[in-house]
Amino acid sequence: MKFLPLLFTIVAFTHAFAPRSTVVSHRPGTSLHVADDAKVVLITGGSQGLGQAMAYDIAKDGQKLVINYIDFPGMKEQADETCEEIKKLGGDAIAVAGDVSKPEDCADMMKAAFEHYGQVDVLINNAGITKDNLMLRMKPEQWAAVLAVNLSGVFFCSQAYFKTAIKKKQPGGRVINIASVSGMLGNPGQANYSSTKGGVISLTRTCAREFAYKNFKCNAICPGFIETAMTAKIDPAILEKTKEMIPLKRLGKPSEIAAMAKFLALNEGADYITGHCFVVDGGVATGCT
Repeated sequence: MKFLPLLFTIVAFTHAFAPRSTVVSHRPGTSLHVADDAKVVLITGGSQGLGQAMAYDIAKDGQKLVINYIDFPGMKEQADETCEEIKKLGGDAIAVAGDVSKPEDCADMMKAAFEHYGQVDVLINNAGITKDNLMLRMKPEQWAAVLAVNLSGVFFCSQAYFKTAIKKKQPGGRVINIASVSGMLGNPGQANYSSTKGGVISLTRTCAREFAYKNFKCNAICPGFIETAMTAKIDPAILEKTKEMIPLKRLGKPSEIAAMAKFLALNEGADYITGHCFVVDGGVATGCT
């Protein structure tokens, strides 16, 4: 089972790294295709990987997006390109840099989003990192770095969102946290990552209970083994062994996670759903409670 940590890492790398500082870029004019009743959706780590896939799927319905990205060389350009593609798909978007592990950056990010669009209807906490190592070899800084982004980042972004939305008397909203099946099952070599994802699941349920009185719905998505750019570089024999472990005998697609996120974010059918974790894993976690 030596390939297990590697494939769970594939899931982790669908996330984007946490950005450093809050900067708003790319303020395009409103797309002609934006819906009259468009929702505003903020996605952390939204300029690449799974975050980008969710952004594109949501944009097809003519929604407005706030794309949070990492403030590293080349990432601003990637975020701007993501915004341009969103416009082509029928949505509208701005790009905002900010370090999700810093409370002040999360507050600034929310301020920028609310100032530009006047509201934020949905927050998708997607940004995440991995620093894998066996527990006996894991350094304190590896443990701390992953917790700072993957768990504290979700807390700080959610806290800033609730504070800002309630202060502006917004009539509720939705929060979607991207967790992982490794947060349910654990995974060798990922004590830090698995712990954060388990924490995200618990935090989701707590937020659901704490903010239901203001009509906020909070849910989590737990992806399993998902196709990414990394899977193309992995030994085909290892991929085949991995598929054999999955009841549906295949890897998931980013579009399948995006579809679940869009349902929870926009569909009226999700208006009475809160405090739950939706597992999209091809059956890997079957029987896990």
